[in-house]
Amino acid sequence: MNREFRMMHIALTRLYKSTLGFEEGTDVPATIEGIKKDISFRGHSAWILMFSILIASIGLNVNSTAVIIGAMLISPLMGPILGIGLSIGINDFETLLRSLRNFGIAVFISLATSTLYFSITPLDVAQTELLARTQPTLLDVLVAFFGGFAGIIAGSRKEKSNVIPGVAIATALMPPLCTAGYGLAKLNMAYFLGAFYLFFINSVFISFATLLVVRYLKFPLAEMVEPQKLKRYQFFMIAFLIVVVIPSAIIFYQVIQETRFKVAVENFIKQDCEFDGSELIGYKFEYNDTLSVIHLYYFGSPVNEEKMYYLKNRLLEYNLSGETRFPITEATEIVIHQESEGDNIDLDQRMAEFNDNLRLKVLEDIYTKNNEIIKSKDLKIQLLEAELLKTKRQDTLPYLQIDKELKYHFPEVAQFSYSKSVEVFTRNDSIWYDTFPVFLMKFKDNTRQNTRIQNLQKANEWLQMRFDNKKIKALEY
Repeated sequence: MNREFRMMHIALTRLYKSTLGFEEGTDVPATIEGIKKDISFRGHSAWILMFSILIASIGLNVNSTAVIIGAMLISPLMGPILGIGLSIGINDFETLLRSLRNFGIAVFISLATSTLYFSITPLDVAQTELLARTQPTLLDVLVAFFGGFAGIIAGSRKEKSNVIPGVAIATALMPPLCTAGYGLAKLNMAYFLGAFYLFFINSVFISFATLLVVRYLKFPLAEMVEPQKLKRYQFFMIAFLIVVVIPSAIIFYQVIQETRFKVAVENFIKQDCEFDGSELIGYKFEYNDTLSVIHLYYFGSPVNEEKMYYLKNRLLEYNLSGETRFPITEATEIVIHQESEGDNIDLDQRMAEFNDNLRLKVLEDIYTKNNEIIKSKDLKIQLLEAELLKTKRQDTLPYLQIDKELKYHFPEVAQFSYSKSVEVFTRNDSIWYDTFPVFLMKFKDNTRQNTRIQNLQKANEWLQMRFDNKKIKALEY
């Protein structure tokens, strides 16, 4: 029996070596020399790093994935990171110090360059490519870890391949550093800390993967370390890795919970929120692990207490109540926004109706002023028809979409209202009128005054770009 187990073990070992083994073909001296050569940032390598940072910053600024990928391909950032893993793996403390020093230089150059760029660029709205680098999760750790494995295994071969550029793209070292520079330029510490943490965990786990492969391939040690000290070093390294991973694991858990909440709410609304005579015209929701809120907007017959009781009971079916065993959130509150037929829908509609009445009054004034000038009956009819068409034209805006986009770009905004305002002025002894759109924004109570001013200015630029209308104004109320 033991002989059969030994034979099976030998067969499995041979199968592993022939299929998954990568020890053969390893060029240890060339690998060590190549990694050490790419560690330093002097002269041309420093300039290449600066230019690649500028390219990546522009790509993030204009939301261009292709430009960002190009910047990652020419970036020399991987050098000192692989050097750290190699030097720890072979106990080469001189190389470790050199790698750490050059890693610090590279980070400083990258942050300084990206901060300078984002301080002077007129396009300062955070795009989706930039925002994607502000919340690292456990998945980013895994990408860096497996990417580091692929990079060092490919780099240790005698036959070189195109794996290293792919690793540079997958692990995405450049964009987080550029995003951190954006956070510094805009004094947004949340962006800076989130992006820099993403860069840091990517660097740590690429180095860790390099260390494991170097140890597995039995690279020759530069110095011998006492077994007792080696165990102590290993303990500190494992503790350090755990501490580094914990924040990303927490963020990953929150992302999963928020995604589960979103799916559950959409299913809940689709299956249980339609009533005869009451039309659901919109909804939005706010997730929190303790108390989440679902806003439902109805038009038509009132949603009475019986229907509200039904909705609250149905939350249990979707795991949206703390009464279930594994709730997504401890409690969910349903807020009904009810408009009946004949009622003023909301502040936006009231303001629109007010402006319609004001426009009618303006038309009367225009007609009176121009009556003495316009003698032709046909011209009078044309003028009246044109002005009547303007008053009948309804301003339609995708309010829910704008609300999502506005709060995505400016989280400090609590709510907004939209209206058309009329500006009255005199020119050449005549009264003139001009109509322009106005977005009235209300900020959260804890928003500082300088943040309000900056957000109003940015929102004004963003809205003008979003609707291609230079007349739009963003004001606070």
